[in-house]
Amino acid sequence: MSDSLEREARSLLSAGAVRARAGEMLKIGLAGGLTHFTIDLGRMDGVADAVVAVTRKAYSTLDIPFHARWRHFVFGGTDRWARLADAASWPDRAARARAEFDLAITSVLLDAGAGATWRYRDAVTGDGVGRSEGLAIASLDMFASGLFSGDARAPFRVDANVLAKLPLAALTSAFQVTDANPLLGLDGRTDLLRRLGRLVGERPDVFGLHDTPRPGGLFDHIAAQAVDGAVAAPAILSAVLNQLGPIWPSRLELAGIPLGDCWRHPAIKADDATAGLVPLHKLSQWLSYSLIEPLQRAGLEVTDIDGLTGLAEYRNGGLFVDHEVLRLRDAADADRAHAVDSLLVVEWRALTVALLDRLAALVRAKLGRTPESLPLASILEGGTWAAGRAIAFSRRPDGSPPLKVISDGTVF
Repeated sequence: MSDSLEREARSLLSAGAVRARAGEMLKIGLAGGLTHFTIDLGRMDGVADAVVAVTRKAYSTLDIPFHARWRHFVFGGTDRWARLADAASWPDRAARARAEFDLAITSVLLDAGAGATWRYRDAVTGDGVGRSEGLAIASLDMFASGLFSGDARAPFRVDANVLAKLPLAALTSAFQVTDANPLLGLDGRTDLLRRLGRLVGERPDVFGLHDTPRPGGLFDHIAAQAVDGAVAAPAILSAVLNQLGPIWPSRLELAGIPLGDCWRHPAIKADDATAGLVPLHKLSQWLSYSLIEPLQRAGLEVTDIDGLTGLAEYRNGGLFVDHEVLRLRDAADADRAHAVDSLLVVEWRALTVALLDRLAALVRAKLGRTPESLPLASILEGGTWAAGRAIAFSRRPDGSPPLKVISDGTVF
């Protein structure tokens, strides 16, 4: 394997590659060159108005946090993790950051689609909570109870050797799964955590710099790259992709390097081995957004937050389809189910990323904000995800996305 081929492969494991290839897809689409979509930028102003409306309703002062897993731990009017963490005794800020990395990584990996019927009974409120919010509270309860810790005296940690041997029965019980309360993909979730445990255990040089190997050791790996106390957000994503990439189900590889959430589309041209490849890295970018706040709390400055991209998922993507910025060339495609590696889905997801950048500029103009005072991560939270869900429910009683995607739970 040549060094140049490996460099080309690793170049796709970056936010810059996601933005560049998505921008190329939009350019092709605007020239009428895509197989499945046409694009009407004249409708973007209406989309921006919808995003501004939901943002002002949710955040009247425009003090908007980042789109991150931490938002799902706020439940019943209480920030559950902050309450636990603030009451705990931490030897230093790095110790809390490792715990927060442990929690964010495991919680995000457990956040595949739950199915429409599963509910988690919250012990505090007695409420049954479904979907992503229910998975979040369930994962926080697992973490706080010490399910992933090898030390009963230190519950707020995730140990690699515990994860590697995690029994299916432990997650079945923790997610309150029964025949009457089924959870989609329980075996897959268990396998993913075990794979994470094995990988982390095999890489003490990355995950065990200041402790026994744990996912939270990624904090020390990233912090060691800080320059004058600052870490660029795209460097967080690069660490996530390069260090955690091998845990994902095998998809495309180049030079023996797994490319993760990366797909083929023949319209994308390049003069090297990356021709025809479209990286999107949705889940890894959401995890990267979720690691920003622990780094900040540990005293590090996180710069270039807009260096990360928007997320290529169905709420953001549905926003543009339901507002008719994106129109199907074949209307019958709305009734078909599409594989995640289909050209239609690859086009849809890449166009979503590129259009989110354009939408962000329009939203900032309407709110009188700059990229520094309203980063893309806050626009997603304010924001585009909520506006996508709102129009989905207004168009379809069950709030389903406008296009049907057959997914393995590791993409959406």
